[in-house]
Amino acid sequence: MVNANTPDIVYTKVDEAPELASASLLPIIQRFARAAGISVGTKDISLAGRILATFPESLSADQRQSDDLAELGELVKTPEANVIKLPNISASVPQLVAAVKELQAQGYALPDYPETPSTDAEKAVRAKYDTLKGSAVNPVLREGNSDRRAAAAVKNFAQNNPHRMGKWEASSKTRVASMNGNDFFSNEVSATLPKAATAKIVLEGASGTTVLKEAVSYPAGTVVDATFMSAAALDSFLADEIEKTKAEGTLFSLHMKATMMKVSDPIIFGHAVKAWLAPVFEQFGDKMAEMGVNPNQGLGALLNIVKDDAEIMAAIDAVNATRPPMYMVDSDKGITNLHVPSDVIIDASMPALIRAGGKGWGPDGNEGDANCVIPDDSYAPVYDEAVKFFKANGALNPATAGTVQNIGLMAQKAEEYGSHPTTFELPEAGTVKMILDDGTVLHSHEVQANDIWRSASARQAPIEDWVNLAIARQKATGYRSIFWLDANRAHDAELIAYVKPILEAKGVADKFEIMAPREATNASLETITKGENSIAITGNVLRDYLTDLFPILELATSAKMLSIVKLMNGGGLFETGAGGSAPKHVQQLQEENHLRWDSLGEFCALGESLQFLAEAKGNDKARILGQAVDAATQGILDNNRSPSRKVGEPDNRDSHYWFARYWAEALAAQSDDAELAAEFAPVAKALAEGEAAIVAELAAPQGKPADTGGYFHGDEGKLAAVMRPSATLNAIIG
Repeated sequence: MVNANTPDIVYTKVDEAPELASASLLPIIQRFARAAGISVGTKDISLAGRILATFPESLSADQRQSDDLAELGELVKTPEANVIKLPNISASVPQLVAAVKELQAQGYALPDYPETPSTDAEKAVRAKYDTLKGSAVNPVLREGNSDRRAAAAVKNFAQNNPHRMGKWEASSKTRVASMNGNDFFSNEVSATLPKAATAKIVLEGASGTTVLKEAVSYPAGTVVDATFMSAAALDSFLADEIEKTKAEGTLFSLHMKATMMKVSDPIIFGHAVKAWLAPVFEQFGDKMAEMGVNPNQGLGALLNIVKDDAEIMAAIDAVNATRPPMYMVDSDKGITNLHVPSDVIIDASMPALIRAGGKGWGPDGNEGDANCVIPDDSYAPVYDEAVKFFKANGALNPATAGTVQNIGLMAQKAEEYGSHPTTFELPEAGTVKMILDDGTVLHSHEVQANDIWRSASARQAPIEDWVNLAIARQKATGYRSIFWLDANRAHDAELIAYVKPILEAKGVADKFEIMAPREATNASLETITKGENSIAITGNVLRDYLTDLFPILELATSAKMLSIVKLMNGGGLFETGAGGSAPKHVQQLQEENHLRWDSLGEFCALGESLQFLAEAKGNDKARILGQAVDAATQGILDNNRSPSRKVGEPDNRDSHYWFARYWAEALAAQSDDAELAAEFAPVAKALAEGEAAIVAELAAPQGKPADTGGYFHGDEGKLAAVMRPSATLNAIIG
């Protein structure tokens, strides 16, 4: 939605660590941008903000909040869009419930989240809350495909200052386990629609025909998939892997994406909790259900509900004594891999384990080899092949490694990340059918009760845009370019039917390879091990997974990635890299007033946003500002001004001071715009002369608890006091 009040650059208000950092960084950005006549405003896509926008009828007039996500959803469809998008919470149910409770305690009369809705009113409330779960933001904003890569300055720094890597041994017992049938991968069917159509999804069972989804509309050329995971096969697989893990003497670890895959993966997570405590559920399942236990919410929630029932707790202790040791999220606090579904996110947990030489933390506080359980076999081969590669070849050397860039298909809710409205846990056995409006049965599956069925799709325009973006990136770099597509997978075969004709028509077929994910993983690792570079051209889930896997191996983090979404209608969406919203960083700030979040991703996105604005609006001052941002980013890296992890050492706020100083110095030194140079010369001088006072003022609050007024919904005044503690810096910046 573009109007006179729409700022030139929209900087998103989000959650957790990046939002804390914004309280310090955004005033600096706004001050510098003003000098070029650029307005930088905010739109609230935080979990708390979205909750408030969803329930205006429950709030007083002064508490109501505009639906900023909907407004941004319209803006990104316009050529004028210029959005810097920071990481937001992809909420699991426990996170959503916690956010609601915090808001209620702050005086917002929100309804409780109905765990088991029975009345129509409760069902309506639940339906509203369910729209906020998981990947509710990204599908709305990502009206374009993804170009993710390490910025040149970041990659150069990583090679010159290689991070520590764990040692891989050929004898490592670490392995990846996935289902060998009856999962989403093996049951997938796919078809490309020759004309626009509407599909109804039904379950034909013993009780009659149940309409699962009344109507889903698809434009012509859409690739439509359907698949299911057998609940019985999943349970058998999990039980077997628990026993195998015990026999092998390794850590049991489950790796899921219960945030982005907000419908299917929490259900799978719940199956894992039940498999781990199978004898307890056999004996006390009905009683625990009456108490309100939902295994999909994790072991932590279960234990909190049953903690006062001595009989159930004794049974849990008895079962745990027979189980293998579990991979821990926090061994000091006893938080296991199965405690909270949103705690272990596969695209962060697996790369961290691989970087550590195949080691995970056990309940005894020591590292150990692990059985990495990834139930569905669609993308598990990527991690399986990486583990095998490093066992055979040893750890990657960051000092000499090349880089893997990514071009990702994600526009218009492409593939599995758009499947939430068409994912169902089936109430009974029968046949699930997708029936088109002309009566054609597009897809059909024989299913059993509790199986997880889902449909995903990818539209023609995003697919073609994705291929053309890959062609442009390959032309710009000359790097080895691989489409990660498996000709033996139903969905990928349909994509290949799009990819090959476009490559041939453009005369570039000889510059691209098409490989299944396993083979592409091996080829990419071989390429970067030789110090050469590669472009991975992937679908939506692999885009997410690989832009953590390779950066964590190459750079030690995925938070420093350059992430550009070239919106299909001409605008720009500049994401601040991967890396999540870092809840542990918030906990450290609250306890010790030290924020170790690294804003390098924000710096990179800001530079790209300003350069885009310069070209789109003919604003040469924006171009100079953007070039100076790049110089400042290089200065942060070259002079080691990034945040430290330890309290008492420089943190995120210090890095922002240095960023402002280097930015001002670069603007003062440039000769392309005398007006900008004159404006920022005194700013640079004041920042340099105030160094001792500023550094002392930033350090003074560290070591003491910090009060931001809330975890999900902080108080702006308190947040500013915590994140802008230097009166000297504030006076210079304004």
